[in-house]
Amino acid sequence: MPTHTRIEHVLDASHHIDPVFLDSPTLTNVAFDAALHCQLVAKDETANPIGSFKGRGTELFAALALPPGEPVVCASAGNFGQGLARAAIRRGHTCTVFAAETANPVKLDAMRRLGAEVRLAGIDFDAAKDAARHHAAAGLRFVEDGSEAELAEGAGTLALELAASTSFDAIVVQLGNGALLAGVGTAIRHVAPHAEIIAVVAAGAPAMKLSIDAGHVVETARTDTIADGIAVRVPIAATLTHLRTCCDDVVAVSEARIFEAMRLIHHHLGIAVEPSGAVGVAAILDDPERFAGRRVATILCGGNLSPAMRERLLAA
Repeated sequence: MPTHTRIEHVLDASHHIDPVFLDSPTLTNVAFDAALHCQLVAKDETANPIGSFKGRGTELFAALALPPGEPVVCASAGNFGQGLARAAIRRGHTCTVFAAETANPVKLDAMRRLGAEVRLAGIDFDAAKDAARHHAAAGLRFVEDGSEAELAEGAGTLALELAASTSFDAIVVQLGNGALLAGVGTAIRHVAPHAEIIAVVAAGAPAMKLSIDAGHVVETARTDTIADGIAVRVPIAATLTHLRTCCDDVVAVSEARIFEAMRLIHHHLGIAVEPSGAVGVAAILDDPERFAGRRVATILCGGNLSPAMRERLLAA
């Protein structure tokens, strides 16, 4: 059963996380501000050993929630699997990751390099999750991203760092399985309660927005988005009420906006960010009047692009 994110645990989490994931840089750019008509503060989570914020939560989970030697099984689009593999294997656990047959090959290779056994199953993330859960039913520990409190509490450390380094009027947060929103939302409600918290999904993967807005799970038949890191089709029912308290609004952005955001981030900040890492900027582009003149924070939460997407970005 999922446990709600606890602020006292977020405040203590950094003591249990490998320092290579902490104190990531905060980026600003005057020309980018002019293009967005607001002041952007971007927390860059792309330069750590797995190129993603996921290392924060997986480090905390492996340090506090795993008995010695317990094997772990998970499903991942790639970044969570990298984080869990690195954190678990370094502590003496084996790690099996189920991924979709269509998963980003860069992320698959990275998980294997970190020592995970990677199994491909199903046409999308949620199908891979079903396969992972079935495999774990034989007596292994199934670790569900978005369900384990430590994953969110570790992610919340980036919000503490951000709030300690600067002030902002609003923060725009990617919404996939919900660990990032739960951690960041809980932290921001505590340390910057004045700030508006806006969660973002891809319009081609709207299940989390539909479910939070409705107050119950709304599954979709498929997802159709380049933002594989937030391509959720089946939300986790027990997390929805808590996630609703962690944000003031949930918005959806188009594929065109996501790629435009990637292009602008690369041009102004010099970072090749994956699609799910760019949706915060996409939300600002999509509703400029909402953010005009405000100081707005977001998270560049992943830099693991597929070869095709990297080529497309660099050619833009």
